[in-house]
Amino acid sequence: MGVNWKWAKGHIMCLTYPNHQYLKGPKRTLQRFTFILLLFILLSSISGCAVNRAAARVTPGTDLGIVKTYYVVQRQDDERSIDKLIRDNLIKRGLSATAGPEMPQQSYKADVIVTYVDRWMWDITMYMLELAITFRNPTNNYPMAVGNSLHTSLTRKSPEEMADEVLTNIFTNPQKGSKGGLQ
Repeated sequence: MGVNWKWAKGHIMCLTYPNHQYLKGPKRTLQRFTFILLLFILLSSISGCAVNRAAARVTPGTDLGIVKTYYVVQRQDDERSIDKLIRDNLIKRGLSATAGPEMPQQSYKADVIVTYVDRWMWDITMYMLELAITFRNPTNNYPMAVGNSLHTSLTRKSPEEMADEVLTNIFTNPQKGSKGGLQ
C-alpha cells in the first residue's frame, strides 16, 4: 500500500491521511521561531571555539638587537621537535641559533636561552593549541622576553606558523613589561 500525494495550493498533501493539515498561523510561527532559536544557540556555541590570541612582552632595559646567539632548550617530553622549529625560525631571521638538551646554568655558550611550552588538543586531529616562548638571561635565568600564541580549533595554525607568530611578536611588537619583570 503506497501513499498517495497530491499538489494543492503550493503544498504537497497526503491523500492517505485526510485529516492531516499543514501547520498554519500561530503553529507555523512557533515552528519557525523554534528553528531560529535552535540555530542561534548552535551558532553561539560554535563561536566560542574561535579564539586566537598572540602577545609578547619584553623586560624594560632589554635590547634584543644586540643579542648575537641563541640556544633553544629541548624539552625532554618533546616528541614533535618544536625546539628545531624555533631554532630554524631564528636562523631564517639571520640570527645564530642552536638547539639541544638542557645544561647546567653556566654551561650555555649563548647570549640568550630560549625555552618553550607547547600545549596540544584533540579535535578530529591533534593540533597545537598554544605555544609560549621565553627568552632567558643565561647567567641568572631571568626572563628577558615572553611571547605566546593561542589558537583554538577553528583558527588553528601549523606549529611552524605558531612559532613564527610568537617570534615576530617578540621581535617587532613587544609590550614593555613591568618593573617587577616577566613571569
